[in-house]
Amino acid sequence: MEPCRGRSDCEEFKKQVVREVIDKERSIASVAASYDLVPQTVGNWVAKYKKEHGSEEDRQAAAEAVEVVRLKKQVRELQQENEFLKKRGGLLREGTAVSQKYELINREEGNYPISSMCRWARVSRSGYYSWRDRPQSCRDIRRKELEALVRAEFGASDGTYGYRRITACLGRRVVVVHGDTVRCLMRQAGLVVAQPHRKVRTTTPAADVGSRPDLVERDFTAKAPGRKWVGDITYIRTWVGFVYLATVLDCATKKVVGYAMADHMITSLVCEAIDMAVRNCSIIRGETIFHSDRGSQYASEQFSAHLNRYGIRASVGRTGVCWDNAWAESFNATLKNERVHRMVYPTRKKAMNDIALWIELTYNHTRLYSALGYRTPNEVERQLLGHQKAA
Repeated sequence: MEPCRGRSDCEEFKKQVVREVIDKERSIASVAASYDLVPQTVGNWVAKYKKEHGSEEDRQAAAEAVEVVRLKKQVRELQQENEFLKKRGGLLREGTAVSQKYELINREEGNYPISSMCRWARVSRSGYYSWRDRPQSCRDIRRKELEALVRAEFGASDGTYGYRRITACLGRRVVVVHGDTVRCLMRQAGLVVAQPHRKVRTTTPAADVGSRPDLVERDFTAKAPGRKWVGDITYIRTWVGFVYLATVLDCATKKVVGYAMADHMITSLVCEAIDMAVRNCSIIRGETIFHSDRGSQYASEQFSAHLNRYGIRASVGRTGVCWDNAWAESFNATLKNERVHRMVYPTRKKAMNDIALWIELTYNHTRLYSALGYRTPNEVERQLLGHQKAA
């Protein structure tokens, strides 16, 4: 090796020695012996080089760290995009007005970056800012006020009211709005009504119900309370087993006038529901009808005797024809969809208390019923009883 002829030559020589140690993974002592150098001097050169340039492992680790950060950012952006499209994808389909996309971005400003939402919605960022910063028209102000009212009614119903019932609720508050407008606002706001679950069969058909007729023939209406009732049994799942609910519903008011709950569904359960209905309604002996399916509880001699004690006429639908007791089954579906499937019941007592409160305070007292002209069962009952007294 030629001796150094200047500083640059010496620096190149030092690099050459250091690369022997680093690239060829030779020991400092062997490299120092090869170049007739002091090992301590070579060690100092290597340490200085690593301090200034870092090792190959360090450079690779740094590059990998940068790539990890980039990938994490990319994954986070994709997750946000998927979440955004999943929640509001209906407004981003072909043909959606640009103004509706702007409204969506404006509502979600606190949740996602504006630039990203504009890209996902395929609108320009400058166009959005121009729309956002312009003075609001009376129409825009009106739509925002209506959207706030729609959201409030939807929340008050625990997410169970569709656009028709919400339109009726607004009408009761003297807010005049068309149903199509409410439907559009709900769609834009992503307000989706709870959907019913699959029905599970709980009826055990009786072998014989004798000559009991179908006195209702799918006519679930009545002119006055206490004249025509329907009933059914359904189940509620808890952590410790099932709770069974027997109901009695009045055809004139659509009100649950009687109910009973227990950890069994023997005949005494439906008898207790009838007892409660008799306490709550004025009946006419020999005229009041109770209609049910052909379940073994309703077909039993015990239940028949119980109805006879009050002078109530028994009516049953045909075997396997669900429409013959459609309204009672409709109530069960409403109960499950609007309450039970939204709850978790650790104990039977918890389930019984919750369902009793829902029947008394929500279904009978506040829930609007479409068949009643979007009034509550209690309102209709008071009106019909008032007419009877006036007559």
